[in-house]
Amino acid sequence: MDEREKLRKFRELDDAFAEALRELEKPNPKLDIPTGPPVRSLAELEAEEQQQAFERRLKSLMKEYAQPRESVAVLLRTLQSLGRIA
Repeated sequence: MDEREKLRKFRELDDAFAEALRELEKPNPKLDIPTGPPVRSLAELEAEEQQQAFERRLKSLMKEYAQPRESVAVLLRTLQSLGRIA
């Protein structure tokens, strides 16, 4: 990293720090404090778990029957077009 890049990054950091200090000095500041990822519902977690289980089982079957991804993708699209799967 050259000196100009280091100086630019330092200025960005300095500007961000100055902005944070200004926010703290305001009366009744509404700080935008990150609190982590949003909480997911139990239904979303269960759906994700089912999706992962399906994918694991599908990969296992693909390996067991020596089927390439392309063949399985065509099969799934065909079943979907026929209304056999959602």
